[in-house]
Amino acid sequence: MHEGYRLRKDTRLVELLSPVNSDLTSVKLSASTIDIIENNLSAKLCQYFQDIRLPKSGNEVSFHTSDIKDAIRLSHRSQRKAKYERSAEFVKRTLPRLLPYFASGQEVVPERLSPRIHLVVSGSKEADLFRLATLTWSIPVSEGFGRRMRFIVWDDANGKLIGIIALGDPVFNLKVRDGFVGWTAADRKERLVHVMDAYVLGAVPPYNMLLGGKLVACLVRTREIRDHFRVRYNKNTGIISGKRKSPELVMVTTSSALGRSSIYNRLHLNGIKYFKSVGYTVGYGHFHISNQLFEEMREYLKLRGHKYYGGNRYGNGPNWKFRVIRATLDLLGIERDLLCHGIKREVFVCQLASNAERILRGEEDKPSYDHFLSATEVSELVLDRWICPRARSKPNFVDWQRDHLTKLFPA
Repeated sequence: MHEGYRLRKDTRLVELLSPVNSDLTSVKLSASTIDIIENNLSAKLCQYFQDIRLPKSGNEVSFHTSDIKDAIRLSHRSQRKAKYERSAEFVKRTLPRLLPYFASGQEVVPERLSPRIHLVVSGSKEADLFRLATLTWSIPVSEGFGRRMRFIVWDDANGKLIGIIALGDPVFNLKVRDGFVGWTAADRKERLVHVMDAYVLGAVPPYNMLLGGKLVACLVRTREIRDHFRVRYNKNTGIISGKRKSPELVMVTTSSALGRSSIYNRLHLNGIKYFKSVGYTVGYGHFHISNQLFEEMREYLKLRGHKYYGGNRYGNGPNWKFRVIRATLDLLGIERDLLCHGIKREVFVCQLASNAERILRGEEDKPSYDHFLSATEVSELVLDRWICPRARSKPNFVDWQRDHLTKLFPA
């Protein structure tokens, strides 16, 4: 067992015999059976955190070397591989028809790049393409929480995929964001509806070789994204408040999965900052806990008749996940420091409205979308500033072949 993860009291660990039963309701609830299941899950938890090679509890990770970023990727390897294995049949079925939508380098003409934002509809070709693209990410992609909008960014010049965007409900408590906004707890409860979190944001090869990630990030602050949000969520009823609301998207947050970001830093066009760094997370959370392990914790709580098993009426969001994990660790007698992964992630805000902070604090009612551009206008600026200069200085993007995409899937 990793020495950074300690057991409280006198909880026993036994040899890991087999995975926890996927349906614990079928297990006869004898004391010995519960004991075996608890010991099994305890061992599995401790072994899992040892295997993903996160730093010991209480240590912090600095992000200023490529070695650290490689270590973070390595820590996600088992999760990423497990996610891919669950999607293996999907990949086998869809890859032959979807691969042609990924570009080879010779099909990309930087000066003619023509990005277009397309809203993804469930069950569509674009939905499958979005899912396939996420499987190439070096960090497992979250499914988001609550409200969710997914977008494909097409290159209309050649009909190929540039990148993907996914917006979802932000976490309720985020210290650096809340400090930046300067709102009260009451303000946040009332107006967090005006904020979304970009939990997926990036470009696929070969566009990422041309700093296409900067293009995709800048497209978040466009009329198209704002207007799609208006259409989707106009006059919604708040789940918690029960009040009729007409939210306006005034701010989008995101965080770098690998610590300090080279994509979002210095991201400004014509004097407008498209993303602004507001600090780092505290290195405490549940992003490093796999979905499979989380589901086993839920089933364990179900066996114990715990109230957190089934989520709550406000949705199965990140705060609920925290409660599930904490409750499981407490019942098993394991220290909560398993949630302290020590990895600080840089947090950014994108202010779509120039008066976003005042809107969120309740000081103003009407968002001001000054200097707000369309996707076409933003793209033209990005091409001149980043993409065309990168193509001239590093023309090796033309060597990329779409068949290389399969090398990005976990082995």
